[in-house]
Amino acid sequence: GPRSAARTPAAPAHTTGLWAATWTASPVTGVADSASGSALHLRTIRDVVHTSIGGDAARITLSNLFGTHPLVVDRAGVGGRPATFAGSHTVTVPVGGQAVSDPVPGAVAPDADLVITLRVRSPEGPVTVHEHSHQTSYLDTAWGTRRTDDWRYLTAVDVHTLTAAGTIAVIGDSLTAGTGSSPDTNSRWPDVLADRLGGRYGVANAGIAGNRVLLDGTGVRAVERFERDALDVAGVRTVVIALGINDVQRSPQETDPRHITDALRSMTERAHARGLRVVGATLMPFEGFRTWTPAHDAVRQRANELIRAGGIYDDVIDFDAAARDPQRPTRLRPEYDSGDHLHLNDTGYRRLGSLVDPASLEHEEPMSDQL
Repeated sequence: GPRSAARTPAAPAHTTGLWAATWTASPVTGVADSASGSALHLRTIRDVVHTSIGGDAARITLSNLFGTHPLVVDRAGVGGRPATFAGSHTVTVPVGGQAVSDPVPGAVAPDADLVITLRVRSPEGPVTVHEHSHQTSYLDTAWGTRRTDDWRYLTAVDVHTLTAAGTIAVIGDSLTAGTGSSPDTNSRWPDVLADRLGGRYGVANAGIAGNRVLLDGTGVRAVERFERDALDVAGVRTVVIALGINDVQRSPQETDPRHITDALRSMTERAHARGLRVVGATLMPFEGFRTWTPAHDAVRQRANELIRAGGIYDDVIDFDAAARDPQRPTRLRPEYDSGDHLHLNDTGYRRLGSLVDPASLEHEEPMSDQL
């Protein structure tokens, strides 16, 4: 319409480089807005995220996936710079939908905290969140500021880069999301990997604590969310899959390891159809955790045999071999154990992040960069 015809571009058209995710968070659930006042009351969310790669412009994705009413964002900012949506400072995100901002010009630093501010009308119905972020964010309301470890509405920060080759999307469960790691230290293993990649690739963490391959549990099951959370990530070149332990250990338990590995293979095939490379991890031990039984462990070990045998992933990262106790291979090494015998501590996650061979992530054939 006339409005769009008269609109001036938010940033110059980029003819070189590419857009790549520097950070992502998978939407997990809808939570009640605990700070609700009047329906028209405004509050400001400050989502604190940690970048992997930097760039000369940014754009953000907002999700209302679990909302039951349209989400009205009155104002948005990236590191203090205003963000617009189709030229407007206000955006209404439909129920179940998402909105991507216009490019926000200005440098985005690599390996740094970035604050995304969202001023929203007090929502009716659930707020779409990623819980247990292991990162402190803030909610400013009429009653003051409160800390939260939820990321609200924000699911991606992409940067325009002239130097990075793309992004590695890591889809996983609590072990990828960072359960057991120290808050506000960026000690999840994908953070460790991002540091090692030195700006060549962004790392997009699509870990959800409690996530399963085959069944919905915490978050939508991985075979269902794979496209949204991995294949559709901006600039994705390689997908890393670290999933399966919750299918083994959470009720109802999957007793046939082939059901798990067949589903993982099907995810690899879907990635191959997009021209992407897939690297996958073995399942780590958990004896001592409340759900452990010898039968469940046998399913895990058989799944690992199938993964190591090949034909499921293009390359395998053997998390199990690195994390298991040599004296008792059904348990984690004590020095890596967060204390619950399933999740790792910062030392353990540092070890996992050090295992990934950057060369295994490289695409043999360079892909055409679509702007």
